Amino acid sequence: MSRILRELEALQGREGWLPEAGLGEIAARLGVPLHRLEGLSSFYTHFRREPPPAVEIVVCRDVTCRLAGATAAQADLRASLEEAGVVLREVSCLGRCDRAPAGCVGHRPVDLRDEAEVRAALGDPEPAQRPPRNWAADPFPTAAERHVALRALLARDPQALSAQLEESGLRGMGGAGFPTGRKWALVAAESARPKHIVCNADESEPGTFKDREILHDLPHLVIEGMLLAAHCVGASRGTVFIRHEYEAERRRLEWALNAAREEGLLGSGVLGTSLDFDIEIFVSPGGYILGEETALLECLEDRRGEPRNKPPFPGQRGLYGLPTLINNVETFAHAVGILSRGVDWWRSLGRGDFSGHKFMAVSGDVESPGVYLVPFGMTLRELLEEAGGMRGGEECLAVSPGGASSLFLGAERLDAALDFDAIEEAGSMLGSGAACFVARGRNLLEVGLDVTRFFRNESCGKCVPCRVGSEKAVRWFEERPCTPALTAELRDLHHTLERTSICGLGQVALAPLLSILERFPDSVSGE
Repeated sequence: MSRILRELEALQGREGWLPEAGLGEIAARLGVPLHRLEGLSSFYTHFRREPPPAVEIVVCRDVTCRLAGATAAQADLRASLEEAGVVLREVSCLGRCDRAPAGCVGHRPVDLRDEAEVRAALGDPEPAQRPPRNWAADPFPTAAERHVALRALLARDPQALSAQLEESGLRGMGGAGFPTGRKWALVAAESARPKHIVCNADESEPGTFKDREILHDLPHLVIEGMLLAAHCVGASRGTVFIRHEYEAERRRLEWALNAAREEGLLGSGVLGTSLDFDIEIFVSPGGYILGEETALLECLEDRRGEPRNKPPFPGQRGLYGLPTLINNVETFAHAVGILSRGVDWWRSLGRGDFSGHKFMAVSGDVESPGVYLVPFGMTLRELLEEAGGMRGGEECLAVSPGGASSLFLGAERLDAALDFDAIEEAGSMLGSGAACFVARGRNLLEVGLDVTRFFRNESCGKCVPCRVGSEKAVRWFEERPCTPALTAELRDLHHTLERTSICGLGQVALAPLLSILERFPDSVSGE
């Protein structure tokens, strides 16, 4: 699997870039045409076709870091480090929105405002180690209890496990919110073999970083969730598809996988049963589009990460045309708790009529950005209070509750409950669970335009509406004054992208900006 991309990653790891001679050697050894390697290396953002500078800091250019003062921080660093030959290169979101304005030196994340931290990272670019946090989402106090529970679950009828997830109401936590139990049952019903389990750990949308913390602190739950899914659907192999910016989390996951193999949780005859199942890690070669499940599959098959037309869906014809179950990190983690503790336990975690709990990434103009495990049914206002309220006591003007692709809501919607249906009724979506709060006084037009620039930059370019439409929208608002007529033009363009784009990126690329123009007409130029 992914023979070519792994070779390109290894070459870049050795050389720091992809020289022509190295590409030619790979092409000859693998027996593939050189143009195929050229096509892949030019598509994926992680690959370099020219030698890198001796010292480089990659810096986030997207909305959360811009809110935190990234532009001024970059200017200060450039002036301070110019004599040392340090190059600053802007990239899309690094998944470090809780440390905005974020940068990275090698594999080490840094706060761009802290020059001492940046200089220390220049001398040691390896990620710092930190102990994992304890979370209430972990249903097992000890490893011994974990083994007993998993052995009992592997002895149960797979259909009963899928039915239990269906009864719980667990929905996919990666953004789409599809019922998890139903998805598992649909893949289980497919007759083709072999089947595959994929954990999508490629969260790359600005404001979204909660899967990063789950991978670091609870990697065993992700592994166990994939294991139980394999039992349910009849899969023999699993893959965790993780973004390359998450090196510290990759190492934690690798450690957990090795421990699981030593404990008999992976490999042949898992825990003395007839199940054979193992998991490998695949590091993404870069690009937000790879979070789209079919683009992810294209990447795993050594092709450019461009979304497929659906149907068929991955559960029917996924990796190499075979049934493939794809869920995100948080979904697998919660499945373990539900299957081991029961539906009543899951329901008891929610507020009122709501069931379960959710990891929420909180960023923007808040005192304590970070990841919070909160009950479904908690309000956006209470979530804001969990994060220490608005920074400096400012008043909240707007919030995007579900990541950069969600519509902005005004402060009058802060009493909406955290729930898929409740947030939709309020006029947005819960998405993957990433709330970005914006303070009054901000130029909301610029905030929305930053989001649109992100989607323009990350469009794979496969379909014309997305490729051309996102660029056109950015150019309009960079070159023309914001008027009602321009808002009407954007609305028409959005409807075109929404109806004709192949995947969700193009379908939502203009929606956040449009929501700002329509819902905050008095705030689009700052007050």
